[in-house]
Amino acid sequence: MALIFLILVPLFFTALALLVSWRKIKDMSVMIWRAYFNLARVPGPPAYPLIGSVWAFKINSADFALQILGWANIYAFYEGSIGIVKAWLGPVPVALIIRPEYCKQVLESNTLITKATVYDKLSEWIGTGLLTSTNEKWYGRRKMLTPAFHFSVLKGYGEIFIKQSQIMMEQVDQHADTGREVDLFPYVKRCALDIICDTAMATQVNSQIGKNTEYVNAVVRLSDMLFQHERSPWLWLKPVWYGCGMGFEFDRLVKLTTDFTRRVIAERRQTLIEEGQMEDPGDLTKKKMAFLDLMLLTQEKNTLSDEDIREEVDTFMFEGHDTTSSGMGWTIWLLGQHPEYQAKVHEEMDEVFGDDDREPTEADLKKCVYLEKCVKESLRLCPPVPIIARRLTHDLILGDFTIPKDITALVLPMGTHRDPDEWEHPTTFYPDHFEAEAVAKRHPFAYFPFSAGPRNCIGQKFAMTEEKTVLSYFFRKYRVESSVPLPGNRYVPEIILKPEEGVKCYMFKRVRGK
Repeated sequence: MALIFLILVPLFFTALALLVSWRKIKDMSVMIWRAYFNLARVPGPPAYPLIGSVWAFKINSADFALQILGWANIYAFYEGSIGIVKAWLGPVPVALIIRPEYCKQVLESNTLITKATVYDKLSEWIGTGLLTSTNEKWYGRRKMLTPAFHFSVLKGYGEIFIKQSQIMMEQVDQHADTGREVDLFPYVKRCALDIICDTAMATQVNSQIGKNTEYVNAVVRLSDMLFQHERSPWLWLKPVWYGCGMGFEFDRLVKLTTDFTRRVIAERRQTLIEEGQMEDPGDLTKKKMAFLDLMLLTQEKNTLSDEDIREEVDTFMFEGHDTTSSGMGWTIWLLGQHPEYQAKVHEEMDEVFGDDDREPTEADLKKCVYLEKCVKESLRLCPPVPIIARRLTHDLILGDFTIPKDITALVLPMGTHRDPDEWEHPTTFYPDHFEAEAVAKRHPFAYFPFSAGPRNCIGQKFAMTEEKTVLSYFFRKYRVESSVPLPGNRYVPEIILKPEEGVKCYMFKRVRGK
């Protein structure tokens, strides 16, 4: 009897689950069959029934990133290729979109704005804010937050960029001229985190000087766990996720970080009340204002709950420090690999600032043209968001092919940014790719490190100004030599693209003019 019970109970619950999810299974079956016939002529890695292409996937993350780039070379960059690559995640198809004109179709669409299911676990932390929401909620939030990036407001953030840049220089100075390598990436990350905390929450976390370490470490650990969950299908099963302890740790850290944000929101509201701003906010486009202030001052107008505000603040906390630290870290490392280009940056710094350690003005940053080219070239080779995922809410016609509804379309900046038809030196760090004449010759969607179209990065001007400010301070004072030679320090495509070995360099204090 016991044996029968052990057999029948699991069967009963399996049958019940199938009955409940029959509609989903039916819809997925239709999608798979349509994909099989519509994409039969689309090239891609070999696939077998049930297991698809997974058998060939590299386990190591850095190996997997190189494998994806290899697929682009093999299946999308040969003469006469269609610019689409097909892969099967078990029985489920995905379409990798690489050709610039097809990327344009996906990213410029006003209807294909639904994020793929890979963002679901992230939503448990940051909620459904600007990054993960869709349709009416997304449109409303985008419209609401746009004033926070008005050019006059961005000017006010410059003071924060400068303050945190100066702190970072104080922190790294101890490593110059020691003859020992240093990993600069943790310093860059803490600087970016302090900047976004001050601008997003109007609060000083002071991670660069060792404060609020519990919150800082929680943010770092959550990012790591999200990537582990995304790339490990067995962790999608709750018994496994919680059985190995990760689920409990994740929930604890989510509570810790969101409680921190809720406390900051309550304290900031009280400050605004005491300052009288809640009654008379004035012209919001003419103020230096944190994102949090903007939402609190327009909370009633936009019918926002405190939880709505919390999820937007946490969204900017997550998006706003990992992406910029990735961009700055890779720029330093790549310039450390190319002394000839670094020398040009130093020459420009001397022309703009001379031997003055003064704070950079908006006019100074505009003159840092070559530095900006280097940042853009780093974003080309190492885009912080290496994969943009969309769930197709309707059929998508790309050339002669129909990509069926409900398929996940993966737009690959890392692949498109290396298209040999668009780039003179597709796999090499070459800042002159961003000379005006070269830019004019390229397809406008050959380069989109901040995404593009309606879901482009709302903070891209913010990010570029931040990165130029921090890096202008750094290269005024230091010269670096990357200690890991090319082609080492591979790309690790976590949620944000990170260097496998960090930003390990030898630092040297500069003599101006040399």
